[in-house]
Amino acid sequence: MSDYTLYTYFRSSCSGRLRIAFNLKGLEYTPVYINLLKGEQASDAHRALNPSATVPLLVAHRDGDLRIGQSMAALEYLDETHPGTAALLPADAKPRAVARALANIIACDVQPVTNLRILKRLRAISGANAEEWSIELIHDGLRAYEDTVKTSAGRYSVGGSVTIADVTLMPAVWGAERFNISLDPYPTVKKIAANLSELPAFQKAHPFVQEDCPEELRVKF
Repeated sequence: MSDYTLYTYFRSSCSGRLRIAFNLKGLEYTPVYINLLKGEQASDAHRALNPSATVPLLVAHRDGDLRIGQSMAALEYLDETHPGTAALLPADAKPRAVARALANIIACDVQPVTNLRILKRLRAISGANAEEWSIELIHDGLRAYEDTVKTSAGRYSVGGSVTIADVTLMPAVWGAERFNISLDPYPTVKKIAANLSELPAFQKAHPFVQEDCPEELRVKF
């Protein structure tokens, strides 16, 4: 058995963050697929493991079966317990703060209000167009990321090394593609995303190459 189990869903952007981090660090994990469209995340069995009834859920068997149900905490846990390879947080305080701030534009401002649970409730309460809601808020997040990252970007979001910012950004870009959102208004984000797309760690984490991805959506890199 590997040291880690990851409860995941192919289209979950938060799960995508963890898949990228595992790939960057060369760590093995056992995936358990939770179908969000079928509501498996709300089952009694899953809720017993993760009271938030969400994915991802990281279980660290090497640490007494520690369960971490929040992706950003799980990313930092992996970074702190495997510091020697592909550090996600820069060593110095200033770039580390920049990386965290960029990551949180996506993790705090965008993803929580565009996830499946919120969209379902939005439809139920108001009958609003959930797709228009998502597109507007994704644009807001990409605009904020673009304006912030201009001063720190190199090849990636913070200089020339992949950080937690990139690990959080790329799944959001995949989500934007789902809604046919062009990155042309966000040239720095577009450049960073293109560079990240060349990395095997990101290619292997793409939603459409996951085992639980429906066959009609599958792609090969």
